[in-house]
Amino acid sequence: MMSPNQISENRGLSRPPTFRQTPLQVIHFIGNLMRIWSVYSVHRYLSQTGASVVLFIFSCLVPSSIIFLLLQRPWKGRPLSTNQVVPSVINGGITALYFILWGKGLKTCGPLRIILAEYSGAVLGVLSAVVYRRGNVWKKVGGLLAMLASFYFLSQGWAFATGFPFSFSDSQDAEVQPEEVLEVKDMLIPLLAGILSALRRVISRRVSLKNQLKRRLNAISIASATCFLFPVAMWDMIIGSTSVELPFSAWAFSSFVLFGIILIFYVDSIAEERLHMVFSSQRHLLVAGGCVIIMEIVYKMDFSLLGFLLCAAILGFGMNCRFSFNLFFFC
Repeated sequence: MMSPNQISENRGLSRPPTFRQTPLQVIHFIGNLMRIWSVYSVHRYLSQTGASVVLFIFSCLVPSSIIFLLLQRPWKGRPLSTNQVVPSVINGGITALYFILWGKGLKTCGPLRIILAEYSGAVLGVLSAVVYRRGNVWKKVGGLLAMLASFYFLSQGWAFATGFPFSFSDSQDAEVQPEEVLEVKDMLIPLLAGILSALRRVISRRVSLKNQLKRRLNAISIASATCFLFPVAMWDMIIGSTSVELPFSAWAFSSFVLFGIILIFYVDSIAEERLHMVFSSQRHLLVAGGCVIIMEIVYKMDFSLLGFLLCAAILGFGMNCRFSFNLFFFC
């Protein structure tokens, strides 16, 4: 017969894992909220000052790479093999291109569009399913069409109060700056940035599935991205502008370095390892969507809650149609 103490211990062990994961879920939400806050700060800085995207990204990557190298110290511990270092360096070049396209897309399309466009990397899972003929291919294609429809509605401004066709309010706040309707080709830059973001995650996981080793290799990738971006930034400084006077925002710079690059890497690593929440999942989209709604309200943007929920729901439906393959591709 079991004693009362043993019964209480068994009850404690039989608790569902959701209770133990709640603090991690809170950390994940706060980390994404801080990251998205930095994105809105960077967008306001770039749109108001007209600063160079390349120079700003480069100035943020320099301290980020130093911090990552000091924290992870990839030169210590078990020596890294060439099969690990070379893909990480190549991943650095992809990361540099991703940041350039991401910054350009943020400046032209706005934070809401660029954040949702980051999930366009899910199309890689569809293409892989077609190539390898894994699962229901037509279901994957249907998910792809749903995602493309969501991005089309975003380009037409459905997530904004001035562009949503089913808006029931005719009054418009004078302080709110209306968002422009984009052509389909204008959405290509953020969509390509999202695909490159997914590609660099795939390369990182293919090189190493161990979390500690992945962090060391990430430090190498960020440092490589900084090196790849250096000649581009110098060329942009010499040729790109006639004035050498660069406006500077301490908050936009520091928040993007701390929250947009460094903190979000560790938060996403915890989410993948402990919560089993990959980036291109509906749960991750739900967290990002909640953070976007908060920031749109705080920054008093041209925002339609109903239109945003509709675009996000269509995007989530498309991601759900190809999520069964997501575990294989892990993007």
